[in-house]
Amino acid sequence: MQDGVTEFAGIVIHSDDPLFLTIVALHFMAGLFAVTAGVVAMLSRKQRGGHSRWGAAYFWSICAVFTSAAALTFLRGPEDLHLLLLGASALATAWIGSSARRGRWRNSTRVHLAAMGCSYIFLLTAFYVETGDQLPLWRSLPPILYWILPAALGLPIIAYALMRRSSARPGVGTAEGELGSNPAVRKRR
Repeated sequence: MQDGVTEFAGIVIHSDDPLFLTIVALHFMAGLFAVTAGVVAMLSRKQRGGHSRWGAAYFWSICAVFTSAAALTFLRGPEDLHLLLLGASALATAWIGSSARRGRWRNSTRVHLAAMGCSYIFLLTAFYVETGDQLPLWRSLPPILYWILPAALGLPIIAYALMRRSSARPGVGTAEGELGSNPAVRKRR
């Protein structure tokens, strides 16, 4: 890998190697698509169709983000290992969330929501840790906040969604899925 510097859209990339820059471009596009697909899936009505399609698009784009992060880490060395670990965490939690819904696990809805939300937090954390010092608002923050803020903002949103989902649809997340096997809920009906 060459040791030059490349600047793109105000972001400094510490390489001028064509292979590295090509992988960075693919990584950027996959990450941008993952962020977009994740937001659309989160805001879509939770049913088969749009939510499922955008959720699948998010999952596969996270696979691409992780694959490209692995290639970049291989080319750049151990200085990017923390980013690879964040990418692996994003992929692992996306896989858990996707598998929970498909496999109809016990509490599958809750596991799906929490895992996919955490995957999104890991994705954003990796982005801010890598580029936060070059972003207009973020560059004025202490670098430790690049690690903390995505979770500090995202975890309460996940908790709210879990509480809202549970209170709006009693029985959601049980072994029987959306039907509601909670005896206390059946008494109220």
